[in-house]
Amino acid sequence: MAHTSSYDNSKPTAVHLEMGPEQGFEDKADLSGQAATDEHGHSLLHFDPAAERRLVRKIDLYIVPTVAMLYLFCFIDRANIGNARLAGFEKDLHLTGLDYNKVLSVFYISYIIFEIPSTVACKILGPGWFLPGTALGFGILTVAFAFVRDIQTACAVRFLLGMFEAGMLPGIAYYMSRWYRRSELAFRLALYVMMAPLGGAFGGLLASAILRLDSFGSVHTWKMIFAIEGIVTIGLALLSFVTLTDRPETARWLSHEEKLLAINRLKSERVGTTEVLDRMDTKKVLRGILNPVVLATSWVFLLACITVQGLSFFAPTIIRTIYPNATVVHQQLLTVPPFVLGATAILVVNFTSWKTDKRNIYMGVSALPVIVGYIMFLASTNAKVRYAAVFIIATGAFNSGALCNAQVAANVVSDTARSSAIGTNVMFGNIGGIISTWAFLPGDKPNYPIGNGLNLAAQSLILITCVGMALWMTMDNKRRQRKDVAAELSGLSHEKIVDLDWRHPGFEWRP
Repeated sequence: MAHTSSYDNSKPTAVHLEMGPEQGFEDKADLSGQAATDEHGHSLLHFDPAAERRLVRKIDLYIVPTVAMLYLFCFIDRANIGNARLAGFEKDLHLTGLDYNKVLSVFYISYIIFEIPSTVACKILGPGWFLPGTALGFGILTVAFAFVRDIQTACAVRFLLGMFEAGMLPGIAYYMSRWYRRSELAFRLALYVMMAPLGGAFGGLLASAILRLDSFGSVHTWKMIFAIEGIVTIGLALLSFVTLTDRPETARWLSHEEKLLAINRLKSERVGTTEVLDRMDTKKVLRGILNPVVLATSWVFLLACITVQGLSFFAPTIIRTIYPNATVVHQQLLTVPPFVLGATAILVVNFTSWKTDKRNIYMGVSALPVIVGYIMFLASTNAKVRYAAVFIIATGAFNSGALCNAQVAANVVSDTARSSAIGTNVMFGNIGGIISTWAFLPGDKPNYPIGNGLNLAAQSLILITCVGMALWMTMDNKRRQRKDVAAELSGLSHEKIVDLDWRHPGFEWRP
């Protein structure tokens, strides 16, 4: 483009251009069909920091609470089987040997199969309809799980539950990428991803409270956990049909000027983009899936989910091996403090990520305390040492959910590529989830050396992968900076330039 800009790399949210409103490039101008960056990806817009802060606070208020509550009960509905196990689930269904692991793993089969299709469906249908619909589905199925009588029906309901839950985590991440800048996204994702450890904590508290009841309608003991928590999820899903809106243009709670500001902020970070929400395009779907940073980050998420899902499903069991003489309610309560610490760590790490606009380094550093914790678990059989290890593990294990999704969202350009990239990342994560269901086997107890050793190896690989990814992105960015962008784009139509996505010569990887 013919315009000149001064690009301040140290302040990605306050890029300035000495250009007046008469030239049509003010922050609240209608730039439909126009790019908001130059050919190198530098913003052509100046944004009023105060106006941006007001807008972001409003988006935070309207968007984050609803998606956070949906994900909280999504996670509780998925992981409450671990609490039910302590309350007699295996005994009532006559599960023996590896039957419990089979019930866990069948959930991930459907989760993996429907991951990318669900994220694409979220884009096509619109998050305002898709997210409440999937929440309603898994709420109904959670209630249905209270009435299973054998392993066959348990596996069937868990398979359907996985199908409905498949779109929730990537769908929310994709939805929030429609509202937030690259630097802002990780912390906002953290505000709902922290519901995973809080779900572990709250799930334990809720389960212990529910188990104090004599009955709930016609159901008793562990069945009450699924019936009550499923009903709460159904209520939240129905409420979210009213509260969620697809995108800034359709938000009744934004003024016209705020809508334009919300759209232009995103366009100013996306090289070659003329529309924030593009049409579905197979080429751009593949750009999101086959992006090298997306694939490397997805591998990290796979490894991280081996630990996260393992903690979620087996934390009550691990606590029982540490304190075998405690009551069931006391064992449930002992699972709460580590998960609360994990939620706090998510906020701290991702707040720092937001302020530094970095993600990869925090993904790698988060593996360090987890490595230390599993070394402690393997080296000692002392109950206090092992319980302390659970706390140390929790400070790093849960951080990857927000960081990895923010990382893949930051390293694609188009909305379509972003939906498939996030879907790919979460699909890999759930491959890690299915691995985790076979990490802690009955024949391995009470010390579970295989499960703990697997988690130690996974976290070590995360550290190695993040170091390698950082080196590769640095080298490839230097290679890209040597390119003649104008010459490489010469002769290409607008459609072909847009389809380049991360292959655009002016694009740079964001670590």
